[in-house]
Amino acid sequence: MLDQCSRFLLLVLMSNAWHAHAQEIELFTLQDFDLNNNVKTCLVSTSYGKEEFDFDTLGRLTKVITRFNDTDYDLVSYVYKDGELIEKRSESYRDNTFDPSTSIAHVYELDTLEHRKVTEKIVSYENEFLEQYSYEYDANGDLVKMTRINDEGIDETLVEYIKYKGEYTITYLINDVPLKSIRTSTLKKKNGTVQEVVLVKEFLRGEVNKAFEEVFDTSGKLVAKQEFEYKEAEKTFAPTTRTTYSYNENDLLVEEVAKGITTTRKKTYIYQYDNKEDGNWVKQIIAPENSYVTRKITYYEVEVKEK
Repeated sequence: MLDQCSRFLLLVLMSNAWHAHAQEIELFTLQDFDLNNNVKTCLVSTSYGKEEFDFDTLGRLTKVITRFNDTDYDLVSYVYKDGELIEKRSESYRDNTFDPSTSIAHVYELDTLEHRKVTEKIVSYENEFLEQYSYEYDANGDLVKMTRINDEGIDETLVEYIKYKGEYTITYLINDVPLKSIRTSTLKKKNGTVQEVVLVKEFLRGEVNKAFEEVFDTSGKLVAKQEFEYKEAEKTFAPTTRTTYSYNENDLLVEEVAKGITTTRKKTYIYQYDNKEDGNWVKQIIAPENSYVTRKITYYEVEVKEK
């Protein structure tokens, strides 16, 4: 499992490169960072620097500053209107000086005349057009088509949905070539509990490349992940590493055990909390490497209404 800073950076990369990962526009909220209860800001200290997260009163991420040292940092800001993301800016600062050559702006336009359609235009701070993406949805609100336009041409990704015998499969095809498939099913255990099983297959040039299967409990927490290696000679998948996850009463990860073919790795996570009722953790200690992450959190003042 990734800490919230690493996970955020990964999510940003995914949302900026859906053509490589079949990912639509990603919106971030408090839940993406293991935060709750009217958080206004969260300052995270890590081994590589500091991350500063700002949220609005609805819990939406509005700004992230990644500080590498006292003079070098990156800033990502989000602007919303009527519940929709309308702008995202990614700015670089080096030696405390804004660098327009490596800074870009994402502008989103919403069209609901027939079905929902979102157009994303990406331009540099030097007014150079870089790329355009469009996301088209059907009457049920499901994404069915993504189109990427740049100076190299047009890439079109179609999204197919198939329900069959209790399984739900989403397949992404770029220019009619399979890119990724996600199959979701339910598993009822002997003790009566129900789990959701998600099998993800990724393709390279139309051929199966790798796969993994994730198992979620009824509250949506990831409890197990099985990785597979594709054996070209046998034309089949072989299981490799299986990782299980355990959580505490606050739904925070406390143990991660990865069992490979010949090795087993175990990590444990210990938390210290702030003094707010139903508050958040402010220090995470990871064993056996004894690394840690600290967070300084501020909250919005909650207006108490008289009964």
